[in-house]
Amino acid sequence: FFGYVAGVGKTYAMLEAAQHAAAAGMDVVAGYVEPHGRPETEVLLEGLESLPPLLLEYRGLTLRELDLDAALARHPQLLLVDELAHTNAPGSRHARRWEDVQELLGAGINVYTTLNVQHLESLNDVIAQITGVRVRETVPDAVLDDADSVELVDLPPGELAERLHQGKVYIPAQAERALRGFFTRPNLGALREITLRRTADRVHAHLETTR
Repeated sequence: FFGYVAGVGKTYAMLEAAQHAAAAGMDVVAGYVEPHGRPETEVLLEGLESLPPLLLEYRGLTLRELDLDAALARHPQLLLVDELAHTNAPGSRHARRWEDVQELLGAGINVYTTLNVQHLESLNDVIAQITGVRVRETVPDAVLDDADSVELVDLPPGELAERLHQGKVYIPAQAERALRGFFTRPNLGALREITLRRTADRVHAHLETTR
């Protein structure tokens, strides 16, 4: 579930698809889902089995991570793993969550996950030039290219800005900073265009392969 920025509805879309899969009889488990305190997202977790998070202590803090070993042992048909570009806490088996997902796929577990365009490795420099922000958490492009299916989750920048103002993406103070920084209208427009182009390129590549 691929989008151009936080707040466009990737986790919501993932959970909707997971509920449809469960209704069709598939064994679906939420491995790690970040609802961000959004009630409409939390409602979509109802009825789905959820794995308890792995709790790791780091510098006096208790950090919540995907319990990879528990997920492998449970071995559902479909596992939900939010925020693919996330950096795991020290002490985790893998440094990044996308590496956890690679291990799950290798074990024969299907995975639904979410990703924003600014986390793609090949676009890191371009997006830094546009936004003035260097994203440190990146995912190799091959992870996206090798996915069996990519669903574009899109929202016009005006509607996204309204969601920010309503506190549906970040808490109000954080939302106002975001609107003045990374989430300016020119930045959102550019990120959205890059996301649409990247998705179109993937579709074109698949068509060429099929031919």
